[in-house]
Amino acid sequence: MRYLPLTDADRRDMLAKIGVANIDALFDDVPKAKRLDRLIDLPKTKGELEVERVLGRMAGRNVAAGSVPFFVGAGAYKHHVPATVDHLIQRSEFLTSYTPYQPEIAQGTLQYLYEFQTQVAALTGMEVANASMYDGSTGAAEAVLMAHRVTRRRKAILSGNLHPHYRETIETVSRMAGDEVVAPVPHGAAEDLSGLIDNTVSCVVVQNPDYFGQVRDLSQLADKVHAAGALLIVVFTEVVSLGLVQPPGAMGADIAVGEGQSIGNALNFGGPYVGLFATRQKYLRQMPGRLCGETVDKEGRRGFVLTLSTREQHIRREKATSNICTNSGLCVLAFTIHMTLLGEAGLKRLARINHANAVKLADMLAKVPGVSVLNDTFFNEFTIRVPGKGADVIEKLAAKGVLGGVPASRLSPDNPDLQDLIIVASTEVNTDEDRAAYVAALKEVL
Repeated sequence: MRYLPLTDADRRDMLAKIGVANIDALFDDVPKAKRLDRLIDLPKTKGELEVERVLGRMAGRNVAAGSVPFFVGAGAYKHHVPATVDHLIQRSEFLTSYTPYQPEIAQGTLQYLYEFQTQVAALTGMEVANASMYDGSTGAAEAVLMAHRVTRRRKAILSGNLHPHYRETIETVSRMAGDEVVAPVPHGAAEDLSGLIDNTVSCVVVQNPDYFGQVRDLSQLADKVHAAGALLIVVFTEVVSLGLVQPPGAMGADIAVGEGQSIGNALNFGGPYVGLFATRQKYLRQMPGRLCGETVDKEGRRGFVLTLSTREQHIRREKATSNICTNSGLCVLAFTIHMTLLGEAGLKRLARINHANAVKLADMLAKVPGVSVLNDTFFNEFTIRVPGKGADVIEKLAAKGVLGGVPASRLSPDNPDLQDLIIVASTEVNTDEDRAAYVAALKEVL
């Protein structure tokens, strides 16, 4: 059998070797109430051609991001990725390489990781950055764990306007570690966290621009956090914003963490992505992940080394700063190539185009009867209030060939205050025709 290589005799021998009577005995520890008493509702065996046809028909029901006017964001954004990026990362020496277990002979890998760290530190206004995390949400959870180690406290305060996926990831990790999390309900408006900060708090986690697109000056919050002996963690889901918005380091952040997908990495059905993580020099040894450094060899030639590698894969688990044990190297390389192509001037220009496009769209949507734009500040993403349920409006827009955004209720279904809100993103890929199509379809739908 092509996919079932073991015979009944093989299975009997294996069960006899480990001393159990049958396969069911392997699952005795699973409560009976959690076991299925029937087969999963899936089609029976089909041939390879049949499977391809079935899956092809299912895939055909999707509306591809590049096929219609696209205004979806909320943590993952459609940007133009130059063909150069894809061409270079598909070179075999990049595409097939993995994490440098013998770092001294992986000079190419170490060099681009070093360049990546340099770019991330410059973008965030921080002093040091690591060689990537899984993605933004797991990076945020690692930042909270790092803050606990630095402050020797176990309580984190999360902004209500932090992306729900990031909040849930932090809560999951904290629950497993027995740490305390205080998370106000998302509300789509300004919030004051100062009343929650005391000398038991390890860190305060805020997002800028936040989940609803609002841009804020965090300097005063940073002062209050530091006065309590805690750390300020600033999250960003849209890294292009750092070409225009004041970086976390300039506003007093102790740790900056976010998602790097927007640079060099396409949407890819939700991954793989690349987490960005930067901090202050004094917290270097508590930073999770790995750090690549530059040096010279005995002949004075420039070289690169794996300076720190405090993952549990390399040292004792109880001494490790991170349990992340794989590598986002290819996504890192794509990020680094795209950022190098842009340069500082190109990134700033790209950011300005994004903001200008979003301003145009916000002005147009605000003129649609029944629609109001809630933000007084934003970068390339903002929130609108519509009559009725936002989820229903989005479905009707999709039927008319416009992907109009993310209903806030999708990620926060239990919050009644968010049911009529839609989070709308507009990047450099949106044209005047796209915006006109959105407005026309929205008027028809409403």
